[in-house]
Amino acid sequence: MINKRLIGTVAESKKHIAGNVVLQWCSLAANISMMFSITNLFAGLYYGSTSPASLWTTAAVVALALLIRFLCTTGASRMSYLSSKAVKKTLREKIYEKLLRLGASYNEQVKTSEVVQVAVEGVDQLETYFGAYLPQFFYAMLAPLTLFMVLCFINIPAAIVLLVCVPLIPIAIAAVQTWAKKLLSKYWGQYTALGDTFLENLQGLTTLKIYQADEFKNKEMNVEAEKFRKITMKVLTMQLNSITVMDLIAYGGAALGMIMAVTQYVNNHVSLAGCLLIILLAADFFLPMRQLGSFFHIAMNGMAASDKIFRLLDLPEHKQKVSESFPMRHDAVCSNLRFSYEGGREILHGVDLQFNQGSFTALVGESGCGKSTIAAILMGRNKGYTGSAAIGGVELKDINENSLLQNITYIGHQSYLFKGTVRDNLLMGKSSASEDELWAVLERVNLAAFLKSEKGLDTPLLEKASNLSGGQCQRLALARALLHDSPIYIFDEATSNIDIESENNIMAAIHKLAKHKTVLLISHRLANVIQSDNIYVLENGRIAESGSHTELLQNHGLYERLWNAQQSLENYGKEGDAR
Repeated sequence: MINKRLIGTVAESKKHIAGNVVLQWCSLAANISMMFSITNLFAGLYYGSTSPASLWTTAAVVALALLIRFLCTTGASRMSYLSSKAVKKTLREKIYEKLLRLGASYNEQVKTSEVVQVAVEGVDQLETYFGAYLPQFFYAMLAPLTLFMVLCFINIPAAIVLLVCVPLIPIAIAAVQTWAKKLLSKYWGQYTALGDTFLENLQGLTTLKIYQADEFKNKEMNVEAEKFRKITMKVLTMQLNSITVMDLIAYGGAALGMIMAVTQYVNNHVSLAGCLLIILLAADFFLPMRQLGSFFHIAMNGMAASDKIFRLLDLPEHKQKVSESFPMRHDAVCSNLRFSYEGGREILHGVDLQFNQGSFTALVGESGCGKSTIAAILMGRNKGYTGSAAIGGVELKDINENSLLQNITYIGHQSYLFKGTVRDNLLMGKSSASEDELWAVLERVNLAAFLKSEKGLDTPLLEKASNLSGGQCQRLALARALLHDSPIYIFDEATSNIDIESENNIMAAIHKLAKHKTVLLISHRLANVIQSDNIYVLENGRIAESGSHTELLQNHGLYERLWNAQQSLENYGKEGDAR
């Protein structure tokens, strides 16, 4: 079970694996020397020929052997750690680099949940493969041969019996390998399916609650969990049965070798010291191979994970006709834009949009009408569209992705903030920003006063800035986006689920930004789009109407119905309070 591609991918681990094997073999040699000394001492005691000098010699040999074994064991553990470290570093770097090459649209070919699973747990499984299984594999071949050559000088029949029994363990391993490989492949398939379901439901929990579909999804996830439980039980049963077989072979073979040694001693074919040596070393014939069997199942799990890792690394990379630079004109035009996440289920149905340079355009509509899909297309995350989506007359597919990300800034309702400091997060928007620039942008989003009362720019942030409020997180994300200073900004529900003060601060910053940047605002709250130059109203993946706030109200169409519904909800109870 040697995967040449896998070992070649992590070539750095070869020297650590070799060092591990050499150190284990040195430990075995020290153990053999110690057993020689002890058995000779016991034989001398039995025959009454032991002298004080031999006692001291034996004690010295035992002490030295134990010291060598301790150093070898420690060194082998170190080699195992270095090998595992190389595997994690190399494979995770390759996965990360592959995702960068796939670009923002990577999730069109592979699900995020699968990437997370193979990059985290999948790589962890291979840690055992490189750190334990491979060194044990080579040592398990070397140790019995070494013992056989040593015991041949003591008693050839007993040595042959022990050596012949050793291959029965790998034969047992090989017998279950084909079945185990198929079973573990199914296990990982079901594991990733459960992960997909869990992540999708977790990300869409709010929507599920709103549409009261959480109970249905709960039942669906229970079905996936039950499938995973059953396949896990099958894997554990397979592992238990194969371990039982290997134990019977290992301990049975060792017992047979001991019986053979005693028989040879009774027939005067071996000395007492030789008989004791064979008995003491009989188990060492089988323990390395038995240990290999213990690692086998974890290694098989790692091999199944490696199949998924290489499937990710082998994904085709999009070859695009690259524009030399981002267009000088920053207007965006979508013509007959169509998009489907799945075959036969079209989300956008021939959408026509235009976002003029230096304008403030809004995109509104009910949940699920396709607003965020359009934003994802403009950001280059969804490339499998038909029709046209162009910036400055250049098709999005033809613009270099790095250039696209440098010139279009996206701010969603859950912008990610990293663990570190406020300064660290802001400098991601502009690495060369001075301290004055950082404070200036914090003033623009009304965060400066709060941070000055804390530790300033060095205020620590936990993962996802969980020590800040939702509104403070969004304002900090906006400050980082403003530092990026790109010609086009897309705000996708950037003010949802935050307090009214933060919403007002963010909208004020967006309105100022729209005076000299191209701004697209996607919002479910229509009060935020009143000042937009143009508002597009989406309905079921189509443009239902467009125009300014006043024009749309005069049309008495979908926008007016949405507006009136929201106004009635926001004013609910206010009239009673006024009375």
